[in-house]
Amino acid sequence: MKEGIYQHFRPEEASMIDSLWDLAGRAQDEYRPILTHFLNPRQQYLAKVVADTIEVKLAFAGGLDASERKRALFYPEYYQPEDSDFSLALLEIKYPVKFAQLQHGRVLGTLANCGLDREVLGDILTDGVRFQVVCEQEIATYLENNIDRIGKIKVRLVELALTEIINLLTEWEQTTLILASKRCDTVIAAAYNLSRKHVKDLLAADKVNLNWVLQNKADLEIGLHDIISVRGYGRIRLDELTGISKKGKLIAQVSVLRKTR
Repeated sequence: MKEGIYQHFRPEEASMIDSLWDLAGRAQDEYRPILTHFLNPRQQYLAKVVADTIEVKLAFAGGLDASERKRALFYPEYYQPEDSDFSLALLEIKYPVKFAQLQHGRVLGTLANCGLDREVLGDILTDGVRFQVVCEQEIATYLENNIDRIGKIKVRLVELALTEIINLLTEWEQTTLILASKRCDTVIAAAYNLSRKHVKDLLAADKVNLNWVLQNKADLEIGLHDIISVRGYGRIRLDELTGISKKGKLIAQVSVLRKTR
């Protein structure tokens, strides 16, 4: 059954499919819930495909319904998941707000360089002043004990109840695009009303990711549920192809996340 999944996804996604398949299979064979690390939205989609194929139940949690990075829980029919099953921790970064300014990229860089894999870290949330990090409960104490500076700014991490999470709303906009093709540059240009030349410049400057992997080929075809990230603009998800226009072009339903400027 697993081999039948591979043909629908890119070769570089095979290792993630294998990993998720093993975890879902354990939930089925051992008849108990099995928890993953944090997954990005594309990986969450792969988890759903795997769960449907193996016929186990699946739930996600990342702190908020709108969280981008979430942990997945594969579980058997009889089980009723609880919040505690996802083993999430919320850390707030305390720093001298009146005298210093943190940046999302600097926070992520510090976390990424503290000896931990990205998969144990969830979203980094901010309202422009406060900064919070969602992580696996098992590493919360490690982060509290090992991070005391972000750049030159002295900080301390304090664990809070998940109910105190910064509730940010991320709105995807559903829209219809008329596309000459499913080429990466064509989709980006249509979604953000950019010239093809400008899109090619963005690709050449390494500002485009496909499913969280750097992408610089303008002619690569985008598949259903693929997520394109364009630095400075936002994200695009191809949801559905609904038909052909009278001029022979593709009619596509997409979700677009526009970066707040």
